[in-house]
Amino acid sequence: MAQRFARAASLARTVGTTVRNLALGRDDVPPLAPHLPPAPSHTVDADIPVDIGCIKVFRAESFPESGPSPWLDQPDALDIVARRVARREITPRQAEICRSWVEHGYYVLRGAIDPDTIDEVWAAYEAAIAGGDLTLAPEKAAPDDPHPGRYLNPHLKVEAIDRLLKHPVLMNFSSMVLGRPAIPFQTIASHKGSQQSEHSDSIHMTTYPLGYLAACWVAMEDIHADAGPLVYYPGTHRLPYLFSHDVGITTDEFRERGYGAYSERYEPAIKQEIREHGATPAYFTARKGDVLFWHANLLHGGSARADMQRSRKALVHHYFAEGCICYHDLSATTSAVHGPVESLPTCGASSPDIAVRERISL
Repeated sequence: MAQRFARAASLARTVGTTVRNLALGRDDVPPLAPHLPPAPSHTVDADIPVDIGCIKVFRAESFPESGPSPWLDQPDALDIVARRVARREITPRQAEICRSWVEHGYYVLRGAIDPDTIDEVWAAYEAAIAGGDLTLAPEKAAPDDPHPGRYLNPHLKVEAIDRLLKHPVLMNFSSMVLGRPAIPFQTIASHKGSQQSEHSDSIHMTTYPLGYLAACWVAMEDIHADAGPLVYYPGTHRLPYLFSHDVGITTDEFRERGYGAYSERYEPAIKQEIREHGATPAYFTARKGDVLFWHANLLHGGSARADMQRSRKALVHHYFAEGCICYHDLSATTSAVHGPVESLPTCGASSPDIAVRERISL
């Protein structure tokens, strides 16, 4: 019963946010999700079929080059947007968002999440820390750094964060740009700037076919320029994907050395890409409740913290799309969407040949 009331209150606040934003001339959220039928978790919608049960090493080089690409990654994406507007499948406002996504690889929804929801979610997170349900490592960036480190997947322990992960504005936006229903996957909570080196999310959270990941950064307070805001590079989503094998990180090396190999090989390669293509950084000095969404391959990171005393409270969410194989290229493991390898179908179990399936079932 309490969960039902919480959901109703959350929906009411979402409607209130939309009305308030329209009155203030801000973004008219939420955009609508495409009406697509849900797919079973092991069904892969790809031009070149792949049996998930037959994959032995979950790395990009284990998969063929295959489409379909996400609809906004296709060469004629702008034409598709125009046709969808003409057919009234999307609104002119949604078309504007989609065109910006095609060109820049990100979009900012101002005031997307109402202040009451922001305060409620962050208070629940702090309460879980104070109550001992969550333990944060110090991760001191300097001797005078007063803020604790990040926490991975707090939504698994804090119901309010889980509700925000599934917020209709965030789910619908992600579904719209992916062109398929979004699957909430991962959260990261932080009190301070990460100062993380630039990267593409796709080496960490990968899909087959490529590109079916969307991420968003929710500002849980006003973000000051000295707090180390999120830095991102508009247009870099169109650069070639860079995976572990491209920079010579083998599965054995990552298993033995972990992120040592990543920092030595992948991070310098990304910085070289930025230099070679003359990519210009942008900084997300957000207001509380603003949300920045970005493409699976957009290069981004955490800028330097000029003032260690300033906090940068934020939640990062990642969403996979239905109909994909979802895995982690760097660690060569399946994602939680599919579960551990042991839970995958036996190799050949999804074969269209009935005789093959019958032999497997014996």
